[in-house]
Amino acid sequence: MTVQLDSPGFESAREVVSAQEDLGRLFDEIGTLDAQILEAIERRSELSRRAGIAAKESGTARQAQNHEMRVLDRFAELGADGKTLAMTLLRLGRTRLSS
Repeated sequence: MTVQLDSPGFESAREVVSAQEDLGRLFDEIGTLDAQILEAIERRSELSRRAGIAAKESGTARQAQNHEMRVLDRFAELGADGKTLAMTLLRLGRTRLSS
């Protein structure tokens, strides 16, 4: 990232360096969170696949559908993107049959 010293909001070269260091730390933390989110999604998908198999075997598919509706409701607080995220999570967790 290149920042001009005469850019508005920066009084000195020291502030520019500090802002760049802050940005680096923020990106590092975002990277850590991304890794944690990915791990959680993988775990959630595995649990969801297992629950789907159990629901099919026990004949309680309706209970699984109710759970999916609650997931959609839970993510609704994030707006349209929340619904998209919930649908993606649900899709990732659906049982896939081998061809």
